Amino acid sequence: MTLSNVYNEIQSMENQTTWNTSNAATQTTTETTDKDMFLNLMLQQMKNQDPTQPMDNQEWLSQLAQYSSLEQMTQMNEGLQGLTESMNSLINGVAQNSGISQTLSLIGKEVDVVTDPEDPTKVISGVVTEATFDGGEGKIMVNGKYYSIAYVQNVREPGSAAGGETTETPSDDTNTAAGATEEDNKTNNT
Repeated sequence: MTLSNVYNEIQSMENQTTWNTSNAATQTTTETTDKDMFLNLMLQQMKNQDPTQPMDNQEWLSQLAQYSSLEQMTQMNEGLQGLTESMNSLINGVAQNSGISQTLSLIGKEVDVVTDPEDPTKVISGVVTEATFDGGEGKIMVNGKYYSIAYVQNVREPGSAAGGETTETPSDDTNTAAGATEEDNKTNNT
C-alpha cells in the first residue's frame, strides 16, 4: 500500500465518519467500525512504509494520541448518557414520591373540595378518610366519595374552622389554589 493510498483511505474514513455522525441510528456501530478502521490504517501505514523514509516518530505518536482521545471521548459520552438517564429516573421518582406524600398527608385532615369543576362555587367540606391513586393521580375520599386532589381548596386540622360535612359554599377567589393550606390562605387574605 503506497503513501497516497493510505492518505486516500484516511480521507475515505473521514468522509465515512462525517456521514455516520449525521446518521444517529447507526452511530454506535459506526463508532466501533471507525475505531477499527483507524487502527487498521495505522498498522497498514507502519507495515507498508518506505524503508528509505520511515515514518516519523512524532507523526506516529500524534496518530496514537488522536486514537486515545477518540476512545476517551467515546467513553465519556457513554458515561454522560448513563448519568443523564439516571438523573431523569431520579427526577421522575422524586416527583412521583412527592405526589404520593402530598396525597397521603391529607388523610385525617378536613378539606374543602370543589365538587363540580365546571362550577367552582360548589364546594363540600369533610374529613379525608382514604387516599388512592388512579392513573398516577392522587384521589381522596371525603364523605364517602372520591375527589382528585387537584380540586382541594383548603386543608386544615379537623374542627379548627367552621365548615359543614356536606354544605356547598361559594368559593373565595383567594382560596382557589389547589392544595393551598389554611395558613397560605391567611397569608393571602392579609
